[in-house]
Amino acid sequence: MTDAPMTVDRMAALHAACFTTPRPWTATEIAALLADPLCFALTAPGGFLIGRAVAGEAEVMTLAVDPALRRQGIGADLLNRFLQTARNRGAETAFLEVSAANTAALALYARGGFAPSGCRKGYYVTPEGQKLDAIVMSRPLSAASD
Repeated sequence: MTDAPMTVDRMAALHAACFTTPRPWTATEIAALLADPLCFALTAPGGFLIGRAVAGEAEVMTLAVDPALRRQGIGADLLNRFLQTARNRGAETAFLEVSAANTAALALYARGGFAPSGCRKGYYVTPEGQKLDAIVMSRPLSAASD
């Protein structure tokens, strides 16, 4: 991926490069999410995060970083920006769900202060039909929690 502006088409292409499970989102789906005033996108060269904040809670809906650019701090930067944006939007708690098989994401979220708070058994289905658990993770958003 290049450093061109992060359009919904580029977001969809990057999402497809990053995910097979859950299935990648289309540009139409991303555009519909971003039309919701409760949702927001944070972008960086080679990555993006879509979040939502409502009723005191914030959710990481997706976080995608170009596979060729991983382990350079892009995901951590986007996650930190999400936490600040969520606080600015009045959220007191943040949560997300991640495939139990995605060890790199689990480690990123743990470094960002998230801890497992639940499990959705067999929530994701791979293209081959294998069922994977979703780990629900959460963290408080008070300044003392950083």
